Amino acid sequence: MKFKQFYLGCLAHASYYIGSGEEAAIIDPQRDVQQYIDEAEANGQKIKYVIETHSHADFVSGHLELAAKTGAQIIYGQRANTEFPTLKVKDGDVLNVGAIELKFLETPGHTPEGITILAKDGENADVPMKMFTGDTLFIGDVGRPDLIGSKGFTAEQMGAMLYDSLHEKILPLPDETEVYPAHGAGSLCGKSLSKETWSTLGEQRKFNYALKPMTKEEFIKVVASDQPEVPAYFPVSASQNLKGSASLEDLPKPAKLTTEEIIGFDGIVVDVRQNTEYGAGHVPNSINIGLGGQFASWAGTLIPIGTPVALVAETQEQIDEAFMRLARVGIETTKGFILIDDFAAKKSTVGQVPVEKVKEAVAGESVQFVDVRRPAEHANGHAAGALNIPLDRLSREIDVLNPELPTYVICQSGYRSSLGTSILENAGFKEIYNVTGGTKAWMEAELPTEVLATACANS
Repeated sequence: MKFKQFYLGCLAHASYYIGSGEEAAIIDPQRDVQQYIDEAEANGQKIKYVIETHSHADFVSGHLELAAKTGAQIIYGQRANTEFPTLKVKDGDVLNVGAIELKFLETPGHTPEGITILAKDGENADVPMKMFTGDTLFIGDVGRPDLIGSKGFTAEQMGAMLYDSLHEKILPLPDETEVYPAHGAGSLCGKSLSKETWSTLGEQRKFNYALKPMTKEEFIKVVASDQPEVPAYFPVSASQNLKGSASLEDLPKPAKLTTEEIIGFDGIVVDVRQNTEYGAGHVPNSINIGLGGQFASWAGTLIPIGTPVALVAETQEQIDEAFMRLARVGIETTKGFILIDDFAAKKSTVGQVPVEKVKEAVAGESVQFVDVRRPAEHANGHAAGALNIPLDRLSREIDVLNPELPTYVICQSGYRSSLGTSILENAGFKEIYNVTGGTKAWMEAELPTEVLATACANS
């Protein structure tokens, strides 16, 4: 058996190559598909199947392009309403890839059409089964049941399906079964995913909170509560994956813009440099989503699909990377770009302030101190006096802040807070500072910290 996990850190997304003999299958491919074709060629195998465990909401898949380039069949669960030729599988169906037997289980709960794939090596009976769980079972978590409401199911209905899928289909399997999910820590498809990218079912029985003994009613309450807000692009991507997307190479490339054109750009200008570079000087009213973090996820969260986008970067390579990563979340409207050295007008700046100086500044009453992390992060420990306005809600809740007051923005490390400062700049705030090192640096410096009373119950 040839096996490889491809892990895309910026989307916390795992896809898989599994092959035997002259055949191979790809599970849950990302949008840029050349790596799978290269892997098949290196192994002397032909991709026979492209399998989607469900209609992904957090990224646009490359299944249509991969099938077109390889002649592979696309496989979905029988409930998937695809608009392209699809081999639909139902509970108990079996397909073969060389000597590998792929058995399909219908496991709705995260989505109605979700499937889990059991891979058994026919040439080595001693090798544990590999189980590809998509977004049904994660390492340390299970798929959230609240992403499908627009299709007529409540979170409670989906939670009940998820409970049945886990208890009737997955948990009866042997402890040594290897678990390979579609996502890891950082994905918004669950609330407490592990940084580990695979595990065994036995380990998950011990440590996954959602697999502990509980009634169906208790399970539904636990998995449906405290989920992060659903990004606006999720339902768009899910729908796009059922329609099929254009090849990346067919998308129009962004044009080089002049200083005057970038200043007058009718859309959103995204600076992809790191926070310190952005703070030192940037195109006025651009927003800072650095390539070094979860760029695609935050872009998809904060930029409405269909909005014209222009990019600012240090190099052409960064422009090309940003273009591809935006397309991965369905943003196909990148119209132009400028390299920062070619920008000839006056730049805006954002002060980058270390935590010790921030402590002194916020001791007075005439400043604002904003923590843009998620509520659970804030509750479990934050800089004393910091007001929590999560980044994905900042633009909507900005009225609680005074644009005339100096405003310090903090997150965990300085990445999200830089994005937060750029949102405040666009809203007309006069004096804005990014807290370098974030809450991590604040706590390491042993500065005053607060923990909310509810955090113990949620942690």
